[in-house]
Parts: sequence; structure tokens; C-alpha cells
Amino acid sequence: MKLKSQLIALLLSGILLTLSFQANSQDVLSPADLLQLESMGGLELNPVKDELIFSVSTPRGPNEDPGGSRIEYFRDMPSYPSPVPLFSGDVQGRSPQYSPDGEHIGFLYAENGKATQVWVMDASGSHMKKLTQEESGVSSFKWQPGKKGIAYLSSSSVSARENELKKRGYDFIYYEENLLNNHLHMAWFDDQWKQISTWQLTDGANAWDFEFNHQGTQLAVTLSPQNLIDHSYMFRRIYLIDLETGHMKQVSQNEGKLGNYVFSPNGKYLAYAAALNINDHAVSQAFVIDLNSGSISNLSPEKFRGHVSWVNWKDDEHVLFHASEGVYPTLNTIPVKGGKRKIVLNGAECGIIFSPPRFDSDFQDFVFTGSTPGDYINLYRWDGKNDPEKISKLNPVLQEKKLGKQEVISYQARDGQVIEGILIHPVDYEAGKSYPLIVYVHGGPESHHSNGWLSSYGTPGQVMAGKGYLVLYLNYRASTGYGVDFGMEGFMDPAGTEFDDIADGIEWAIRDKGADPERVGLAGGSYGGYASGWFATYYTRYVKAVCMFVGISNNISKRGTTDIPYEELYVHSGKKLEEQWQLDLERSPIYWAHQSKTATLIYGGAADTRVHPSQSFELYRRMKMNDHPAVRLVQYPGEGHGNSKQVGQIDVLYRQMEWFDWYVKDLHPLDGPMPRLDVSDRYGLDWNYTPTP
Repeated sequence: MKLKSQLIALLLSGILLTLSFQANSQDVLSPADLLQLESMGGLELNPVKDELIFSVSTPRGPNEDPGGSRIEYFRDMPSYPSPVPLFSGDVQGRSPQYSPDGEHIGFLYAENGKATQVWVMDASGSHMKKLTQEESGVSSFKWQPGKKGIAYLSSSSVSARENELKKRGYDFIYYEENLLNNHLHMAWFDDQWKQISTWQLTDGANAWDFEFNHQGTQLAVTLSPQNLIDHSYMFRRIYLIDLETGHMKQVSQNEGKLGNYVFSPNGKYLAYAAALNINDHAVSQAFVIDLNSGSISNLSPEKFRGHVSWVNWKDDEHVLFHASEGVYPTLNTIPVKGGKRKIVLNGAECGIIFSPPRFDSDFQDFVFTGSTPGDYINLYRWDGKNDPEKISKLNPVLQEKKLGKQEVISYQARDGQVIEGILIHPVDYEAGKSYPLIVYVHGGPESHHSNGWLSSYGTPGQVMAGKGYLVLYLNYRASTGYGVDFGMEGFMDPAGTEFDDIADGIEWAIRDKGADPERVGLAGGSYGGYASGWFATYYTRYVKAVCMFVGISNNISKRGTTDIPYEELYVHSGKKLEEQWQLDLERSPIYWAHQSKTATLIYGGAADTRVHPSQSFELYRRMKMNDHPAVRLVQYPGEGHGNSKQVGQIDVLYRQMEWFDWYVKDLHPLDGPMPRLDVSDRYGLDWNYTPTP
């Protein structure tokens, strides 16, 4: 399949431009601008025609009912004057996929509030038919190559007895027991989409995801003992199912985290991305299984200073992999028999932080989403040779805004280790002048910052740059993108060298970039929230104020309340709590809370299962009991590990800005009045407006 130049012109002039809001008169990026940025994804290429499906996510406004972004799917082809909505009327389908012959589109849809099922429509989009009738619904599906069939996941059904008990009020919670597993199913259809047969392929374990081989004769599926998020992190293994015999066998020997997996075109091999070992905290390697012999090879470059994040196939002889190498991604090929890798696309050269691509069978036409320091996200086309070409114009408002200069920086930590990061300068920055500094710390710590668009509701770098702040994003030790050894620096050493690196980064910014040592703030979520708590207490001398979002304050109680205890044990702590009580205590912000001289805003979801809300309560209470004059705790009802609804995102953005302006920029005293509690006048609410669902 070729993506012709006509498609490019259509996307440039089509609906994407009309979807975006108009630029306002402000010179710098405002909080309202940031909250309205649209994103795109969901790329699907027709396997035989010049067609593309993509999605556009539009955030809800402050006057709409609480909820996440609205996702709309669009379809484009040369015969269309511009992209058109894939679904019409009240149909809110999702996860669309072209059939192997390119003549149909399957999708998930919940009709009239009923359970989600698999549906199909023809190429014209004029006729829809429901393919499945699962009582508990369908969570994902894939087309079977070469046949009119689908595989799909559906969970076990709740019994009539359990339903009756629930109606009568006996709906008790049996923690991590009585779980409903997802099972893999197959279904075949005739030419009129009448179901010929359906059968269940897995039982006794939870199925997470699956892939067909190109011949449609085998399925690879990942299974774990139970349907627990911890099991998805640490205990997924790949099994191979022969569709003719139903025989199933385990083929992967991975320990720990597992990424995606895909069959070679000839069906002889299965490539997968996975952690190096059970202590490796992230997917980092590219493996290949010879399905005839069962042998497994690690094709990753030796001592690779990066992290493999995704695998695919260029052809039968070459594995394709996407990797993070420092603050840029690379796309690479490597022979299936082993050898030297070839970088086919380098983000450091093209300046784009690109996602894993969709590409044609000839390996000549690619599409992917990407961002740059001044562009949130857009769609790119690449011919495999020249520079990628942007073919959409989402969020044109960014072209009208004055943004802070963004640069990749590095410095030496106290032990000589070179640490990389990204610095956003204040708009109209002048060397030699002094500026307040905000440090945003990423979570994980198995994550990293790339040199693309970095601003979000919780880390609004460009908004703060427009307000005159230096903004620093650091890839401290234990970050991904710098190899397994670098990532393992935090293993069994929480808040050790990793957070020392952040302190050293603050000192570097003061020494080399004009950061005012008396006006420094720090914020982050999850592990970045842990860093916020650590700098509010242990490293309190470095920062005037912190904003701790869904952060860890007590490593001891965190280990007893998180929903990923085995992930925490194997890739972070390394020992059971009974073997390191004192270390966990001394590396907890609550242990140092009595010495805090930092204004501390603590906020997070009231329904967080990853970092339990009690973590926020504990730090708040320890500070209060030590007469801390500037600590505040805000909880967001119904939110988990991060705010998915626009109302919580809006509040986090404005509340954080006011906290930093008050204590960092304007240097209000710690023992004086705190910033106002009610910041709703900044939300953009229309009090005479009727919310819409």
C-alpha cells in the first residue's frame, strides 16, 4: 500500500484544521490554551488500499459534565475531499480495524448501554452488523488473516446467584479473590456475517492480549494466573495456540516485564520486547523465538545504552525495533540471526519524537504521530529515505504563541556521572539575569523525558516559561533511555543517587543558568511525587515549595497498600519488607517531615490503588503534628493514579500555578497566610451555562 501525495494534501486542508480552536490574542501560552490542546492517535492503515483511520481526542471544557476527552475517529482516502467521521449519528464506536481484505471495518460498540460487542461495517460505512453476543461484553478483538473470523477477549460472566446477592445488598468485596478472568475466543462467519461457530481457547488463567500469525493458523496469547494489574506487570508469559488442533504451549521464558510481540511474515519466528531479567524495571530488550526449535535469542545491541520499547518485522530476515536513546527515539533493524543493527530513522537527526510507525508491506511508506519542542502532536509521513513530512495541522494555535526556548542539557552529578535533561527558558530569557526555577520530576522511575512537547496539566512547562520561570526536566538515574545499568541505579536504593541527581541539577541551574537559589520549586507525580515529598522534607534546603501529586510518603505502608506489590518487590526494593524495615523508614518523607521548611501542596485521587490516598494523609498529618504552617491536602473524588476528568486537571493546573507564584516567585513567608483555597474563578466557568454530557 502507498500513501500518495493526495492524502497529504487532504489532511493539510481537511477537517483537522477545523477541529482546532482559534488562537487568542495572548503572546504566551496560557493555561486555557494548554487545557484545550487536542491529540491524535489510533492509526490504522488499510492493508490493500490508500486509506487511513485516525482518532482525534478533544478535551472537555470547564462547563461540560466531568469526564475524559472525547475521541472521534476519522477516515481518509483519495476519493474524499477531506477526512470524514468514521462513525455517524449516535454510534460511538472505538478500536476500529480494517479486515485483512480491506473491504470491512470491525470495531467495538456498546449499543444502547448494553455490553460492548464486536461490530462490522462495509467499506461504504452504510451497513452495520453485530458479530458477537457475549453476556459480559468484549474488551478487544483482531481479524483472522485469510478467513472470515475474529479472535476476541471476553471475561467470565457473573452468576445469577451473585447478581441476586448484589440486588439484596450482599455485594461484599473479596479483596483479590473471586476475580473474573478474561478468556480468548474465536468466531467464524459466512459471507452474510452469520456466525458459523464460536469457541473458547483459554481457561484457568487470565488472557491479556493476543496476535495472529500472518497465515491465520496460530495465535500467540499472553497469560497470567490471575486478572491483577501486578500480574500483567510481572507474570505474563507468551503461549502459542494451534487453531487446528487447539494445542497450547508456552514459548517465552521472560522474567518480569513484557512488551509487544509479533510473528514474522513467514510465521517461523516470534519477536517480543521484554525486560532483561526480573529485576529490570522496564521493557528494554528485543528477543526472538525460533518457533521450530524453541530457541530464544536476545538481539539487542550489547551493552545497549537505550531501551527497546517495541518490536516488529521489516521482512522475514530482519527485526524492526523502536528504542529510546537518551532524549530521542530511534527506529532500527537488526538481522534475525544476530549482527549489527542499522538505524533507519533517528529522532536526534529529524528532530521529531516519533511513535512506533504503521507501514506498508514494502517497507517504503510509514505513518506515525510525533511531537517537537514547539508542537504537541501531529501526523507524519515518511518514505524511508528523506526527512519525515508533517501531514496534519493539529493545534495551529501553538504557531501563534511565543514559547520558551527548549534545549537539551547535561551536567555532572556529585560522583561524576553525566546526567541529561531538558531546560525550557523563560520567554524573552536574558543570560546573566536571575529567574525563579521549577523542576518537574517524571514518575516511574522507569520513564524519561524526551526532547518533544513536555507541557501537560501537571507539568505545564511552557505556561510557566511564559510566566518568567526557568523549567527543568531531568532524566535522573533509574530513568529509561540510558541502558539497563543506568536504570538499575535505583534498585534497592530508593531516594538515593536518583534524587541526589536532582539536587545536583538544581545546583547546576543556579550556577550555569541564572536560577535564583532563593526561588526554587519542584513538582511531580507518582515517583515524581515521591521526589516532591523528599525535597519537602529531607532536601528541604533546596526548595521553597513543592507540589506532590499521587506521591509516596511512607515506603513501609506503601508496600502494604499498592496494587503492584510484586512489581515493587522485584524491580524496586529487591527484598521483602521484613529484611529492610529501617532502610524503608529512613527513605520515607514522613521520617524527615519534622525538619521541613518547604511549603507543601499535596494532592491526588481519592480512589488511587497504585499509591493509596493514605500516603498523602500520612505526610500531611506528620507535617501538621510538627506545626508546619504551609501544608495543604486536596483530594479528587473518583480519580485514580492521575486525573482523567477535565475538572481535576483544570484544578491541578491552576492550583499548582498559584502555589508556586505565591511561595516561589513572590516569596511569601512560610509562616504567613497560605494561597487562597478556592481558585474556581480561574476555571473559566459560566455560572449561567447548562452543562452538557
